Amino acid sequence: MKRLLAILAVLLLSSCGVMIKYSLSGASIPPAAQTFSVAYFPNNATMVSPILSTTLTEALVDMFSRRTRLQQVEDGGDFAFEGEITNYTSVTASVSSDDYALLNRLTITVTVRFTNAIDETKSWSKSFSAYEDYDSTQLLTEVEGTLIPDIVDKLVTDIFMASASDW
Repeated sequence: MKRLLAILAVLLLSSCGVMIKYSLSGASIPPAAQTFSVAYFPNNATMVSPILSTTLTEALVDMFSRRTRLQQVEDGGDFAFEGEITNYTSVTASVSSDDYALLNRLTITVTVRFTNAIDETKSWSKSFSAYEDYDSTQLLTEVEGTLIPDIVDKLVTDIFMASASDW
């Protein structure tokens, strides 16, 4: 009797996984999806960092290459990403009791257009924003080389979750 129940459980569970394939990365990619493409993300913000566009574009490609079975193509992937950097700002984040800035905050915002060629209802256009604080005694040019990769990592994780995990 236990053996019969075990066989039925396996059959039921295996039939439930037909529509979506799950992985340990948290991705739920339709089995029909085979490719992804990432267009270059230009920096259209008022303030520009020379490394930001390349860092963001490469990080998004790297995330999908490492965490999914999808193969990268130049253009027109089953999962296609395009967009632009719309905001890159540094503002005071924390002030002392005697009105001196203690922390500054670098914020980056990107607008992403995601096309799911397998299921158009899953396509979207969204803005993502992330930030890091830094000591106000430091110039932005001194710390942006460390802050940008940290912020981009947050942005790319959010984009990945929104597109590959129905977040």
